[in-house]
Amino acid sequence: MAISPTHSTLEGNPIADVQSTKDNRHIAIDKVGIKDIKHPIIVKDRSAGSQHTIANFNMYVNLPHNFKGTHMSRFVEILNRHEQAISVESFKDMLGEMAERLEAESGHIEMRFPYFVTKHAPISKVRSLMDYEVTLIGEIHRTVPIMHIKVNVPVTSLCPCSKEIANFGAHNQRSHVTVQVRTDEFVWIEELIDLVESQASCQLYGLLKRKDEKYVTEYAYNHPKFVEDMVRDVALCLNRDSRFNAYSVESENFESIHNHSAYAMISWDKFKS
Repeated sequence: MAISPTHSTLEGNPIADVQSTKDNRHIAIDKVGIKDIKHPIIVKDRSAGSQHTIANFNMYVNLPHNFKGTHMSRFVEILNRHEQAISVESFKDMLGEMAERLEAESGHIEMRFPYFVTKHAPISKVRSLMDYEVTLIGEIHRTVPIMHIKVNVPVTSLCPCSKEIANFGAHNQRSHVTVQVRTDEFVWIEELIDLVESQASCQLYGLLKRKDEKYVTEYAYNHPKFVEDMVRDVALCLNRDSRFNAYSVESENFESIHNHSAYAMISWDKFKS
């Protein structure tokens, strides 16, 4: 007896492949796949050569209107084909492999992971680790890949208005500056972190002694920044770097004298400007 192409066999018995059956609703799905699966990765580290960490993956493909479902197990198979760890270099290859294995025109992978940088306090030079949230985002459409790097950088911002009007001090807050860039070239994660921290009222450190705390307090006081200043100054730096085809810059300042945040965002795309 002939076996339908939507069936496989187990010890001679047919097993239905329901995902591959036809769907008569004629509604395509933009993204279908798996979310929040963990897997070890290796990331290039500018100072230490490489860094081992754990990433959370989101993996999606498009689904044409005439298919009932996608093969979810294939996403996990693709991750596990890369042995114990996935490098940033293999990320683009994995994107193409996913689209091919699932017979999709478009695909999307997000790889979010903590990235650690060794920092030295400004005066005492005591060493400590700072963690940053990094996401690699890959999209592919009809075999053409597009790569994004996203970094969330915590910094200090000090209010210029508060400094101007107050007789004593000025209010400051911790801010999260998120930069996402689209590029076809290699970019160190540390480059994006350095770029953001250089434009803040002051950068953060994992460990500070008293003389360091004095320094960073005074440094922030001498470099006041509104949330608008933060995104504009970061955008100016990105504009000067020809490696970036597009970017977005967001800053959220967790206000110390209000029960809300201040927020600003700038986006730019070379092909749309």
